[in-house]
Amino acid sequence: MWSVSRNVDASADAVWHVLTDLDAWPKWGPTVVGAELDGSGFELGATGRVWTPVGVPLPFVISELDPGRTWAWTVAGVPATRHGVEPRDSGCRVWMSAPVWAPAYLPVLAIALRRIDGMAGTPSSPDA
Repeated sequence: MWSVSRNVDASADAVWHVLTDLDAWPKWGPTVVGAELDGSGFELGATGRVWTPVGVPLPFVISELDPGRTWAWTVAGVPATRHGVEPRDSGCRVWMSAPVWAPAYLPVLAIALRRIDGMAGTPSSPDA
């Protein structure tokens, strides 16, 4: 898999919340317009739908989950991105991986990481 990462000045818990909050996905995911779960929780095997910018809903399954650390999914039956967060002494490192066949998706993931940083990170002081 191909990966991109970013150090964020926020707790791993705060970043994990952004990564797993389906209402937040369109705010950080350039290729996501909306998402919903079929059940009540973000758990291994959970199913749902994700909407792309062209308005097509695609089924997804949470295919990997280590709560608070990593999650991955399949979209329309195809292995898609993996997402992770690692605590650091100050803040955390957040990363995303694209399948080996999708290296062109890395710039999209880099945009997502920058947006997540803005959503979960500590805002810069206006005097800084």
